[in-house]
Amino acid sequence: MNNNPFSVVHRLPQSYRWLSGYAGVKVEVIPLPAEEEESNLIGLKLLSPEGDSARSILQGLNLSLREIEVESNIVECDGELCLFVKRDDESAAMCRLKNIGTAIAESVSVSALYPF
Repeated sequence: MNNNPFSVVHRLPQSYRWLSGYAGVKVEVIPLPAEEEESNLIGLKLLSPEGDSARSILQGLNLSLREIEVESNIVECDGELCLFVKRDDESAAMCRLKNIGTAIAESVSVSALYPF
């Protein structure tokens, strides 16, 4: 079970890949169309605490994903720590995170709220 305080993550809108020579350490945004990349990654940004608290929470999420054999890495992106997983593992990662009590913030378009 999740021993971390309530946490909320948001999926970053871009696709990423490991920066050449820095796999597991640094990422770069993939230019469109990202679907053609077989090694692309998705990033999850923690919306709750920052600093050491964020690192601790992300480490807990990282360990939880690794328990179900989903490879994940904590990497600094745009000055913030984020959790990165392979796009192919996105569904399993999101399911696991939800199951341990992590909220997943999703973007909602205005037209979805007011379709008329």
